[in-house]
Amino acid sequence: MADDRNFTLKIITPDRVFYEEEVSMVEFNTVEGEVGVYKDHIPMTMIIAPGILTITKDGEILEAALHAGFVEVLQEKVTILAEIIEWPSEIDLSRAESSRSRAEERIREHAPGTDMNRAELSLKRAVARIEAVRK
Repeated sequence: MADDRNFTLKIITPDRVFYEEEVSMVEFNTVEGEVGVYKDHIPMTMIIAPGILTITKDGEILEAALHAGFVEVLQEKVTILAEIIEWPSEIDLSRAESSRSRAEERIREHAPGTDMNRAELSLKRAVARIEAVRK
């Protein structure tokens, strides 16, 4: 029997449907801050910021590293169009740690010609990957 507090969460990437299930809550980062969505949330669209996506389904928690994209929230459906999203099992931890080190070094050195926005985004993505694996 379907839980009337659930809504459909669909996460799409350019190459696959990453996730499509009935869930009770989803949490993620946006450029304006952290957001948690339950059924009957006010409809809106948001821009995703790098971080951990947390899905609550049947009392269980699933997490993934979500890096960029857009989200549409409707009262009974949330659709995430993600550029990149990864389950912890899909993440190479040593590669993520190396990426974090390189980004931190670029930020610390702040050499002429360094695109600081890109370096900071790279750092946020690496941290999201590391957090997803270590949780």
